Amino acid sequence: MKISTRGRYGLRALVELANCNADQCMSLREIANRHGMSENYLEQLFVPLKKAGLVVSVRGAQGGYKLNRPAETITAADIIQVLEGSLSPADCIEDANYECPAATCDTCHVKTVWQKLYLGITEILGTIRLSDLAAESLNPNAS
Repeated sequence: MKISTRGRYGLRALVELANCNADQCMSLREIANRHGMSENYLEQLFVPLKKAGLVVSVRGAQGGYKLNRPAETITAADIIQVLEGSLSPADCIEDANYECPAATCDTCHVKTVWQKLYLGITEILGTIRLSDLAAESLNPNAS
């Protein structure tokens, strides 16, 4: 499994927002310039992030984006799932209605590998808080 630029850039952008004061906004241009990203690409990423309620946009001269909830309540899993979709390594793990083409799907021994992988990924990403990533970004030598 590989996280695409959608997930990587989105996570980095939200770390930037987490480092702002709660009432402060940051423009996508500023985030893009700091990280060498495309502003247009960030605009595409912020549509689903806004729809999911992770960020809000503010109009005006001091406008931009800010987090919609405290960084302590947002996990890496929240962000990655919005931008990447399912974290499941196999269709049969997350979709109860999935019809396996193999006649032996109910006795598939390999399915346990995918289940354990999925649980591991979601558990790890679910424990990484945006606030922790923001703190690490301000003091990279502390880790």
